[in-house]
Amino acid sequence: MNKNILTKIIINLLLLAFVIVWVLPTFGLFVSSFRDKDLLATSGWWTTFKTNQVNEIYRTKTFENQFEKDGVFFIKGNLLDENSGKKIINFGITSKEMNKYKVNEKAKLKNQSEIEIKENGEYIWRSEKPFKHKRGKRIFITALSPPKFTLDNYKEVLFKEGIGQAFLNTLTVAIPSTIIPLIICSFFAYALSWMKFWGRDTLFALIVASLVVPLQMCLIPLLSIYNDVGAFFNIGAKSYPGVWMAHTGFGLASTTFLLRNFIKSLPSEMIEAARVDGATHYDIFLRIIIPLSVPAFASVFILQFLWVWNDLLVGLIFLDQVPSEIILTAKLRELLGSRGENWEILTTGAFVSMTVPLFIFFALQRYFIRGLVAGSVKG
Repeated sequence: MNKNILTKIIINLLLLAFVIVWVLPTFGLFVSSFRDKDLLATSGWWTTFKTNQVNEIYRTKTFENQFEKDGVFFIKGNLLDENSGKKIINFGITSKEMNKYKVNEKAKLKNQSEIEIKENGEYIWRSEKPFKHKRGKRIFITALSPPKFTLDNYKEVLFKEGIGQAFLNTLTVAIPSTIIPLIICSFFAYALSWMKFWGRDTLFALIVASLVVPLQMCLIPLLSIYNDVGAFFNIGAKSYPGVWMAHTGFGLASTTFLLRNFIKSLPSEMIEAARVDGATHYDIFLRIIIPLSVPAFASVFILQFLWVWNDLLVGLIFLDQVPSEIILTAKLRELLGSRGENWEILTTGAFVSMTVPLFIFFALQRYFIRGLVAGSVKG
């Protein structure tokens, strides 16, 4: 009894650890999607709910904003936005001495002028001579920034031109690329399970062996074949039917393997009884196999849809990167910029692209585990 309790505790602890390992990064990704881009670049998501120390650069106003009082020239202003909530603790006038002065301390410049900066960002710049600079003086500050959440990243991702069309394009690719292999492989899996023909086991072994072939090895040869076929029929090689067939081909082996394991685990007595009653293979498949294999179909649908939806490489190779065909992952890559200068939208883009897969998963989750484990235990 004590041994069983200990085993359950160990299993529960392992499951809890697995959940934490999976949920924690996802939660960090979610929190980061609402953070200000400047804070994303300087601190981790775990510092989101506490005050962060940031280093920033601002410029003062130009000579046009000066005024004279008692023979002394002044420029006044505020380095910070009114609603920023930041508090300056140190500042400097050169990049080598960014924290040389404390707030309310006067800093002397080379032209003998003085500048004083307060905690809230207000500054006053004094000079015995008129200011002549046409560009504001650079001020380096170290400030305490309170937790800040914003929807700017979501606005950039959701309302950027072309995102909506890319979303529809991805649906156009994902739905047929999921349904076509599911239909083909369901027939194939039934044949490998309940139809007797020469070389059946060898064929199944070849299907399992093909699972280890890297996808990247097939891309260029397959594209070359597409180009030859397109040139022969005088049509474009890069099109939706082309990418549907590519995803179908890449998913045939794994889909057949999963469906065959489930269909093979169905009671043989039921199949034999149907045959005795005169049912054909088509009748058995349509009236017995399909209704009983809904969990397997749902599991395969989820896995195939997730793979196609999150795919970037196949979509880049087999589709033209034009507004009417570009997929969501490729569009998000474009938003990053050629050098990744807008990398902060990655967290937001990840959650935008997750909406449809999450809906599919939660809608079919009750079938998912049943479909995956079927065939692992006989009976």
